[in-house]
Amino acid sequence: MLCQSPPFQNVSSLSIPPPFAKAGTPNVSISPHSPRSPIAKHHVSKSGSVSSVTEEERPRSPSPIEPQDRFVGDIGLLEHLEPLLTESTRRFVLFPIQYNEVRPIRTTYSLPDDDVFLRKIWQMYKRAQASFWTVEEIDLSHDLPDWNGRLTDNERHFLSYVLAFFAASDGIVNENLVERFSNEVQAAEARCFYGFQIMIENVHSETYSLLIDTYIRDPDERTFLFDAIETIPCIKKKADWALRWIADDQSVFAERLVAFAAVEGIFFSGCFASIFWLKKRGLMPGLTFSNELISRDEGMHTDFACLLFHHLRRRPHPNRVAKIITEAVEIEKEFLTAALPVSLIGLNADSMCQYIEFVADRLLVTLGNEKYYNSNNPFDFMDMISLEGKTNFFEKRVSEYAKAHFHGTLSYEGEHAPNASSQHVFTLDEDF
Repeated sequence: MLCQSPPFQNVSSLSIPPPFAKAGTPNVSISPHSPRSPIAKHHVSKSGSVSSVTEEERPRSPSPIEPQDRFVGDIGLLEHLEPLLTESTRRFVLFPIQYNEVRPIRTTYSLPDDDVFLRKIWQMYKRAQASFWTVEEIDLSHDLPDWNGRLTDNERHFLSYVLAFFAASDGIVNENLVERFSNEVQAAEARCFYGFQIMIENVHSETYSLLIDTYIRDPDERTFLFDAIETIPCIKKKADWALRWIADDQSVFAERLVAFAAVEGIFFSGCFASIFWLKKRGLMPGLTFSNELISRDEGMHTDFACLLFHHLRRRPHPNRVAKIITEAVEIEKEFLTAALPVSLIGLNADSMCQYIEFVADRLLVTLGNEKYYNSNNPFDFMDMISLEGKTNFFEKRVSEYAKAHFHGTLSYEGEHAPNASSQHVFTLDEDF
């Protein structure tokens, strides 16, 4: 049975005017004290017209729409005047830290309180720095007996598609970071995070390439999987959607921020869940350990996109956010249906599609919308494992390899202290 889902409208069927201004025009300096409008909850109806998705289509702007129909918050603000996007020579200097949060880090994917969720961009960079790992940490010596002797042909087929998508996807994410986001975002703290994200995405890409190289012994099949964005239609569709957003000059930064939150928060989530399903069965320990590390990283990247989204004074209208997210869901469902043509024990296309809806709802809520699908998590093995880490990130767990780990919050002395009255401690406890 194929996944059933509500109708949606694709990117290219939306009436979107050209952006009001390009990012990168010098005007005002970055300030952490920019006025913010409240984060509101919104509901989007499932009703609407259906529009087909084609790989060659690009978003167009056939007719202008009013700013109040496209944005919320400070709708009259020109994009180049957004504090995060305003060009300034301050981007070359880190101190004094402007975007730092001294309160405890909050569990994500619930509607955030303004005073806790905002202004912790620097903390997110320190989290990324503390969680760095390398491919050499992964032991694949016990995986081949499971791959060759314990997995069925259908399971190997599905996992091959998963690894093929992953092998190319991190490069696409980096393409966006290098070509667009790192050039558009001017806050030095956010650029630090993006620098570390680019580095860890390279580690992810190396890991998935190594996994394919280890498990797939036939050279032709290996080449087929490495070229998946050209050879496998359902993977090509996911890649084309992401690449289309990178090339889109009609959209504003905030819309592309939502799109890449969907790439890392939705396109990756079903694949991560399928590998956690192997972990539940006690199979492929090298693959499942790498999956824990990578899913944690990608959850952090999704969190960071949501964090920047709530820093923006002019954000896309909830209807626009819902259209971007639900379109990503439809594409992901097509991938799962093609990659998982037969039911496996404890895993089938319907349950995977339901899980994607569940994850999409969490992402929508984090972005300020209400749930769209109201789907429950169908996988009991995911209750204790989220892409974001529902336990404290800084509690040492076997699978959470870290070069450094934090106790409390960061400390800066003298003129660099974000809050001179706060108590902070930063320690390095190296665990090997």
